[in-house]
Amino acid sequence: MINQKFDDVLTLEREAPKYKGKDFSSDQEVRWCPGCGDYTILKQVQNSMPDLGVPREQIVFISGIGCSSRFPYYMDTFGMHSIHGRAPAIATGLKVSRPELSVWVITGDGDSLSIGGNHFIHALRRNVDMNILLFNNEIYGLTKGQYSPTTREGFVSKSTPYGSIDHPFNPLRLAHGADGTFLARAMDRDPKHLNKLIKRANDHKGTSLLEIYQNCIVFNDGIFEAFTDKKTRPRQTIYLEHGEPLIFGKEKDRGIKLDGMLPVIVDLSDPNVSEDDLWIHDEKDSEKANLLTKFFDLPSEEEHLPRPFGVFLDVDRKTYDDGVNIQVEETKKRKGAPDLDALISGGETWKIT
Repeated sequence: MINQKFDDVLTLEREAPKYKGKDFSSDQEVRWCPGCGDYTILKQVQNSMPDLGVPREQIVFISGIGCSSRFPYYMDTFGMHSIHGRAPAIATGLKVSRPELSVWVITGDGDSLSIGGNHFIHALRRNVDMNILLFNNEIYGLTKGQYSPTTREGFVSKSTPYGSIDHPFNPLRLAHGADGTFLARAMDRDPKHLNKLIKRANDHKGTSLLEIYQNCIVFNDGIFEAFTDKKTRPRQTIYLEHGEPLIFGKEKDRGIKLDGMLPVIVDLSDPNVSEDDLWIHDEKDSEKANLLTKFFDLPSEEEHLPRPFGVFLDVDRKTYDDGVNIQVEETKKRKGAPDLDALISGGETWKIT
């Protein structure tokens, strides 16, 4: 009977925890500007957490510096408001030392792509098993409206009064160049789709990058309006679904086919055009994912290519944290292997009394 009760306890402990979204809301006052897109992102992250099946004590949110980086305070999980641009480095150390944890990095376009650019690309290259949510509002919001690495050319800001002359980063194209294994894009004003992609990012083994278009209502309001306004959205956006043709438009009357490796928009009402001619999205095709990342700067003779949203790429590759831990275990088994714990604690150490 005693053994049976003990087995029952173990069974209960192994069951996935039952949470609701509100269980991930902390008691801290949320301090963002009224109308900020961060509110929607926070809500969808909280709503998605119960579906992950991970205990709250095994979830960690690590942020850098910026408006988005207040995020860990508002999640009822473990978290850390860390150093400007260095969240991926800190998250890497945590994941290597505690591989059982679900690690999330919260960052903005300035935090990750300017001072943190080095850490950002190397996390992707190493393929550390963590999730990066990159809030892109194309401006520095916390420091009051200076231009950022994603600000568009010609944009007038407090630090570019005559218009920015910098060529902006395309975050997903940069991430693809760093050999990222999971690349996706969502926006704050499409919460259902955002929720879906947060879960997809979690399911990926390796570094998942989810770029989220986030409206800064004070310093860059409406910068993504073409993709969110009901009138322009059907022609300006395209939603990617694995195994499905690339079709968009209010009447689903536009499609994209490949002329060699050049994306071309076609009119599906043309009797000479068939859906069979269209580009079929494949999340495993890295070369086509690279083309998709360029959609906002590749020209088209007929009209501008729509901005893609969804999962661009989802491929498998060995993770850095697994590699480190496997190497450590193999080293321990070797004859005459050093005691790693003794090496770490030995040498010049101080005992505080």
